Amino acid sequence: MKNVTDSFVSLVHWRSAGSFGFNTDILATNLINLSVVLGVLIFFGKGVLSDLLDNRKQRILNTIRNSEELRGGAIEQLEKARARLRKVEIEADQFRVNGYSDIEREKLNLINSTYKTLEQLENYKNETIHFEQERAINQVRQQVFREALRGALGTLNSCLNNALHLRTISANIGMFGAMKEITD
Repeated sequence: MKNVTDSFVSLVHWRSAGSFGFNTDILATNLINLSVVLGVLIFFGKGVLSDLLDNRKQRILNTIRNSEELRGGAIEQLEKARARLRKVEIEADQFRVNGYSDIEREKLNLINSTYKTLEQLENYKNETIHFEQERAINQVRQQVFREALRGALGTLNSCLNNALHLRTISANIGMFGAMKEITD
């Protein structure tokens, strides 16, 4: 409670001093600092984030297209397998007396291998999409953090100069002197 009272005392002191300076009370300035940092992040990061997301979206769409092409190839293989199955069925009718069980076994193996291939391709497509999404999210996070940090450092470097730094030091010394007089 004393910190809150001290921050109000320092605000009153600043109004009477008639100058601008930095409040070094961390608890009183966190909300202001946080809003400034968030404003800088939003201002500098929204264009970069939009571009990154658009690029990432295109990559994901390309990956999906490639997966769909793979799926199309698997469907072609399935059609070939079905044609082969029909051929095997015709042969099975001709050789039913001699080897019906062997032909039936080959047919089942062919169907099972085709479905396994399709299932593997579908799993690969899903894993690829999930991996690309996770990688895109991580890249966007890293890029936003870098841009925000770069923007914040640029803003700080452009705002601080020797005259402002000396004026801030003088104001802080004056504030500490006034606080010492109040406490004495």
